[in-house]
Amino acid sequence: MRCLHLLYMYPLYNRICALLIVLCASFCVKAQTTDPLVGYGFEVNTFAGHVIKHSPKFHLPLPSLSTGVDMNLVYKCSGRKVWEECRHFPTIGLGFTYTNYGIDSVYGRCFSIYPNITFPLISTKKFEWTIRIGDGMGYVTKKYSRKVISDTLNNAIGSYINDYASFNTDIRYSANKHWDIQAGLNFTHISDASYHQPNLGINLYGAHVGIRYFPSSSKPDHICRKPQQLRDRWLIQMRAGIAFNQIEAPQGPTYPVYMTTLYASRRWRGKNKVYAGIDYSYHEAIYAYQRNNEINPGNEVANAYKAAIIAGNEWQFGRVGIILQMGYYLKQSTLKQDRYYEKIGGHYYLVQREKGPVKEFFLTGFLKTHKSVAELAEFGFGFGF
Repeated sequence: MRCLHLLYMYPLYNRICALLIVLCASFCVKAQTTDPLVGYGFEVNTFAGHVIKHSPKFHLPLPSLSTGVDMNLVYKCSGRKVWEECRHFPTIGLGFTYTNYGIDSVYGRCFSIYPNITFPLISTKKFEWTIRIGDGMGYVTKKYSRKVISDTLNNAIGSYINDYASFNTDIRYSANKHWDIQAGLNFTHISDASYHQPNLGINLYGAHVGIRYFPSSSKPDHICRKPQQLRDRWLIQMRAGIAFNQIEAPQGPTYPVYMTTLYASRRWRGKNKVYAGIDYSYHEAIYAYQRNNEINPGNEVANAYKAAIIAGNEWQFGRVGIILQMGYYLKQSTLKQDRYYEKIGGHYYLVQREKGPVKEFFLTGFLKTHKSVAELAEFGFGFGF
């Protein structure tokens, strides 16, 4: 009250100065009670492992040991968003990884950056068991090339820029609110999704040890609220996407792949969606392959598309959905593959409504694989009605 009284005792200039003093004092008091760095930290892991020969076509010599360093900027969710409490307060991160595969003249080395999320599976006061998934971009220093004889050995990587996927599980001990010690298992995969051939990819499994450090505290206060329970509704949904890939010949032309998916989804527990439907794709590369080799003359189009039934689940985190989908071919193209395939990817929602003719509109991104070999990377958009 005394500060407010000063505002009326002095001229305008002095009133402004007094007001600034009051505001600064209020800010300082707030800064003392609220630390903006609570929950923010970083971790460093060193890992060692082995490259897997996951295909009969994988002709690279296997290194005796692969090593690397993984650094991760982390933020422990406190419940600022409704989905954070629904997902039991996970940890969000941005990872940076350096991998030395062990035979530099063939594999080269990989530098990657990838967003990731860590889920607690079991938690106690001092220990926790977690699982971390992430996906991003990796740059490799060696790829297939005809210019240098040794580079023709690398039939796993056809591009410098690749998709980088990482899966980790950790047992973590919390020494105090600043330091954690952890150890666990890890698996990484890089490939360019057949954008350039060859594209078998490199799979690496191993173990790691590391530490986490939080400058302020690793234990933010959780904001608990009773989230709005969304009804378990049905939707009719559609996705349209495009991809680009090459046929078997290395360093050949790149062709588009056109994809459409029609499916029905049902939301369950207010935060997940299970769905089933039909997947269709038309492959210009397979059409060109038939024309070039005089296969199925006059029927190239009919033998250049694939149709499949699909089923999948989407885990929703606000505007982001993480998706795992399985497919079974009802009709294959001339170039036969395994009957089953997988798609891993996600949606980013621009529109999310409970009412109206268009309830969802989203952007999509998927990696389609047959077991551990990637076929294509799909990007597009979709609707929900």
